[in-house]
Amino acid sequence: MCVAKPPTNKRILEQQFSRRATILCAVQLGLGGVLAGRLAWLAIAENQKWQLLSESNRLQLSLIPPRRGLLLDRTGVPLASNKSVFMIDLLPDRLEDADKVVKQLAELLDLSADETDRLKTDLEQALDHQPVRVASDVEWDQYAAVNVRLPDLPGVSPMRGFSRHYPAGAATAHLLGYVGAPSREEYEKTGDPLLMVPGMQVGKDMLEKTLDEHLTGKPGARRAEVTATGKVVRALEVRSDTIGKSVQLTIDGGLQTYASRRLGTQSGSVVVLDAVTGGVLAMASMPAYDPNSFSDGISQFEWDMLSQDERVPLRNKTLQGLYPPGSTIKPITALALLNENIDPDETVLCTGRINIAGGTFHCWRRSGHGVVDMNRAIAESCDIYFYVMGIRVGIQPIADMARRFGLGERFLGLPVPYQYYGTVPDPAWKRRRYNEPWEAYDTVNATIGQGYLLANPLQLAVMTARLAAGEKTHPKLLAAKEAPAAPLEIDPRMLAIVRQGMEDVVNGQGTATRARLPLPNIKLAGKTGTAQVRRITMAERRRGVRSNASLPWKLRDHGLFVGYAPVHRPRYTVAVVIEHGGGSGAAYPIASDTLLYLFDERQAMKRLASLENGWGGGIEERMAREAAEFAARTPSD
Repeated sequence: MCVAKPPTNKRILEQQFSRRATILCAVQLGLGGVLAGRLAWLAIAENQKWQLLSESNRLQLSLIPPRRGLLLDRTGVPLASNKSVFMIDLLPDRLEDADKVVKQLAELLDLSADETDRLKTDLEQALDHQPVRVASDVEWDQYAAVNVRLPDLPGVSPMRGFSRHYPAGAATAHLLGYVGAPSREEYEKTGDPLLMVPGMQVGKDMLEKTLDEHLTGKPGARRAEVTATGKVVRALEVRSDTIGKSVQLTIDGGLQTYASRRLGTQSGSVVVLDAVTGGVLAMASMPAYDPNSFSDGISQFEWDMLSQDERVPLRNKTLQGLYPPGSTIKPITALALLNENIDPDETVLCTGRINIAGGTFHCWRRSGHGVVDMNRAIAESCDIYFYVMGIRVGIQPIADMARRFGLGERFLGLPVPYQYYGTVPDPAWKRRRYNEPWEAYDTVNATIGQGYLLANPLQLAVMTARLAAGEKTHPKLLAAKEAPAAPLEIDPRMLAIVRQGMEDVVNGQGTATRARLPLPNIKLAGKTGTAQVRRITMAERRRGVRSNASLPWKLRDHGLFVGYAPVHRPRYTVAVVIEHGGGSGAAYPIASDTLLYLFDERQAMKRLASLENGWGGGIEERMAREAAEFAARTPSD
């Protein structure tokens, strides 16, 4: 019997190895097939996708912020333009060590501690992908120094772009406004990705803000080859931006600057209108800020200086300032009297005081004017005449006439972000506001522009234009919208009586004879006004306080003047308000010189040069001196 031999160990091992080799080979072939398939898929099916990703790592595509359209005066001279500058931005989402980068930039750009603090605050308030402006109008050597160190400054974006430029500086600040980098709130409101582009600027106030959509152009684009660290190797393609649309205004650039300079050291407003078309030729509010500085981002020092100034240079006094019109309202009161059939030749005896409804009311001339008719009451500004006649006709005709002439009106279509339109009081208004009845003393105060009656300087200019032209003049700032006004529907004979009184204010025996124009054939007509801020108390009189000059600046009366020229064919109207000027004597010389500029520029400039010598220089010189004085008073950290 044969017995089979059991398999040897060697044979068993050979069989096991053969099976394992087969399995391993199968696995390898399977993996190889998968890898080959995947490679084929990537190389063929997804070739375009990976090619694009590769290009995006090698190429950098960035938007170029658009230049803003120009703001031009009525002759085409730029009031706001663009200038080429070097600028430095920070991109928060690319910053690795913000404090370190800010410190390095402060050294490279010679930033002050104040500017560094402002930069840190802006970074804290910005969105991750919102650019933060470090500096504009950087010198070439500083710009080059930053570029050289870019590999060590992640998140820093140096660029050559355009910055807004205002040639007249502070003289146009409250007319044009200013621009700045978009805020976090502005981006969240619109979601427009263009607002996140480094170097982008948007309008922040006045015309720059209200005309922003019109002035904003279309962005350009730049494609460049970059290294792995983001350094630009070479520019490949640039598509230029499209500048925004320019806007021509009714403003006379030379007159705007002159009016601002002529205000000198005073705090107030000058408005000049074309009485025929309603075009605003000048709208000056001083003191003001430098919009060039605001557009680049002001320092905390500058902000403190402006916000702590008692003259409030950040307030647009033309549109936001509300003042009792004082005696400038008397021509309107006179028209209301005429419309109620008051005879202009009827007289009133002015002894300097009168008792009405149990109270004593005074005329500004304590000795009285004697026997006064309407013409003399306007020319010499007799308060007693208007008290008596106002009580006779009542407040309603006076309030209605004031509204017809633009007081209390918000002018629709005017491209401004705000208008404080004041108050024209009457019994219904007082009942709504205070739940109190109208009293006789309320009428007395209103007839001479005191009490509840409030207006802004633009309204006073419109009131005067309507008086001068006899038409419903509407103020306009855009040259394309200038047009003749509709008739005011006031009896021309009534207007003639009032205009004669206004002519006599300046050219007769009135209250502003020193406002006469130094021109042989051109006369100015107008009306003075003093708006009481408060009465001088008996206790103050006992201490020797007799006039405004003895009071602190903020307690002095406002000075006002409204006027037009030429008298017989009115073309230009002016309104001047001087805050705490002490009376109309602070206002009418400014009005006279401002109108003189339109008829004889050389003579007006000669007068201004002499005045500025006495004030210690022009606007920029005085602002620089005030900044130095503020810095000397401010304790350093």
